[in-house]
Amino acid sequence: MSLIRKRKLTKNQTRQIKKNQEAITDDGTFATGVVVSHFGKQLDVQITVLPQIMPKASLTVGQIWRCHARTNLPMLTTGDVVKFSLDDIAGTGRIEQLLPRTTLITRPDRYHKVKPVASNVAILVIVFAPLPKPATGLIDRYILVARLSNIRPLLVLNKADLLDEHPEVVQIYQEYQSLGRRYGFDVIQSSGVDMMGLDTLKSHIEGRLAIFAGQSGVGKSSLINHILPHAKQSTNIISVGSQLGQHTTTTSRLLAYDMGDLTKGGIIDTPGIREYGIWHLSADDILKGFDELNDLHGACQFRDCSHAPNAKGCAFWQAVADGVVLSWRVENFNEMVAEAKQGQA
Repeated sequence: MSLIRKRKLTKNQTRQIKKNQEAITDDGTFATGVVVSHFGKQLDVQITVLPQIMPKASLTVGQIWRCHARTNLPMLTTGDVVKFSLDDIAGTGRIEQLLPRTTLITRPDRYHKVKPVASNVAILVIVFAPLPKPATGLIDRYILVARLSNIRPLLVLNKADLLDEHPEVVQIYQEYQSLGRRYGFDVIQSSGVDMMGLDTLKSHIEGRLAIFAGQSGVGKSSLINHILPHAKQSTNIISVGSQLGQHTTTTSRLLAYDMGDLTKGGIIDTPGIREYGIWHLSADDILKGFDELNDLHGACQFRDCSHAPNAKGCAFWQAVADGVVLSWRVENFNEMVAEAKQGQA
């Protein structure tokens, strides 16, 4: 009974929040803007539309105001489009309304609550490299994030100048390329050393809001610096001893292609997507990140198939034997399902 009451209370609270939001009407004094930085309870909002009734303070499109949000609003995140009131004496704002989101990336936090990571994102750029060695399990996890969020994934093999020394990575690249051709996502190469592929990367993301993800040390910040020199992202050198990178991003920020015009898109650089927990997902949810396995859903001999290598009548492993599906993709899927079940237990 306690679980049922808690579920009903959550629904009632959700309805009340929506009702409170709808009750707040814009009297012409609200500015419209986009959340460009998130600092816990405080947010930086960049003005995109001036209020109809101007305050005494001088306002221009592109100005950034430090704001706090009304307590009855849902949790906000970088990329949100909001309406906010202005206190020209204090020089701060208050977010009054959250406008509808086109997409939303969420993740569970340490308290097993789902929290937003970024909103209105059109493309998820998944960066990997010959060094550190690609973790296909992490790449597949980010593809899952994209699929569940209805966002287009773009895989970028960075540091392509090192490929001659890492032929095994060439195979991984080619295998993802084959998957991309079948299931509608692109896989490209780039290098900050000889500038290879940077124009191609720009052409994929310009005019859109993108978010970068990948292992530490693969060169995400360096790529962003090449695309947006004004971003001034900090970069770290990979430790020679550990062959691993160190995370450099500590605050979620929207880095605009045009600082004065957010409608031209930009890049959201956030630490929130580094570790995407999946305890809240079912096996069917996880399957959505594996297009070729999703095509085989329901084709196993038994409905409760474990998809283990020795499972009788498993369509997944039969497809592997037929050369249609990659074995490591089935293994990555099984590992994610096991992780989700362990977290739920």
